[in-house]
Amino acid sequence: MTPRDASDDSRWSDLDRPPLNGAALRRGLVRDGGHRGLYCDVDVVQRTGSTNNDLVGLAVKGDAEEGAVLVAEEQTAGRGRLDRQWTAPARSGLFFSVLLKPAEVPVARWGWLPLLTGVAVATGLSRAAGIDTALKWPNDLLVSIGGEERKAGGILAERAGEDGVVVGVGINVTLREKELPVPQAGSLLLAGAITTDRDPLLRAVLRSLEEWYGRWREAGGDPAVSGLQETYAAGCATLGRTVRAELPGDRSITGEAVAVDGDGRLVIATEEGVQEPVGAGDIVHLRPA
Repeated sequence: MTPRDASDDSRWSDLDRPPLNGAALRRGLVRDGGHRGLYCDVDVVQRTGSTNNDLVGLAVKGDAEEGAVLVAEEQTAGRGRLDRQWTAPARSGLFFSVLLKPAEVPVARWGWLPLLTGVAVATGLSRAAGIDTALKWPNDLLVSIGGEERKAGGILAERAGEDGVVVGVGINVTLREKELPVPQAGSLLLAGAITTDRDPLLRAVLRSLEEWYGRWREAGGDPAVSGLQETYAAGCATLGRTVRAELPGDRSITGEAVAVDGDGRLVIATEEGVQEPVGAGDIVHLRPA
């Protein structure tokens, strides 16, 4: 199928990338009555700067409840960790944010939310897209393309007032090779997904997030009791590798990534025999697992 001229502003200008149906998503994901689930609303907008920025702003003003989902067909100022830019053609991926308010969980354990979201995304995509995905600590989703690991998605968690966290997810779905922003990027299409229909993919990811968030919240945020710590470690491509952690303050350490501890930190065993937990930083994989 050949897309029409990209200058066409029609929502259907690329027939390989149909728009999402917000009303259908709401019917499928928002439950009410005696079977109230996590999601209270699913709003799909055509274009915005950043779904995270928008939803954080709504939460701070008191205009969004827990379980609000904001989806954008296109983000013009999407961000990853360390203020990196995230750009992709309209309707080529899933770009969404969810407001969570885990009141039952001590704030000290909220650092697990981006890792929990990674597990939920990987689980949902495995079910719906039929591809193996891996997690690069702390927030990248990796797929295999021609035997090479490439980043197909990322997660960004931000505080929203005193009682909330907005978790943002970006996933490349139908990006073609010539559209990739960098050679290290990938997409579900290029990884051989059995479907690139964004509707079932988004539903699967959001249902998986609801399931994992509920399990973690019921356990008071305990990553061991909820099974989150074990599941994350099993799917983490960083563990068992030699890595370099580029830390705040222009410091770096190199060693083997040996564990993810109870606080969600990556534990690196250095050549000096020291096991150093890393809670924030940029991780570079130096050796395949």
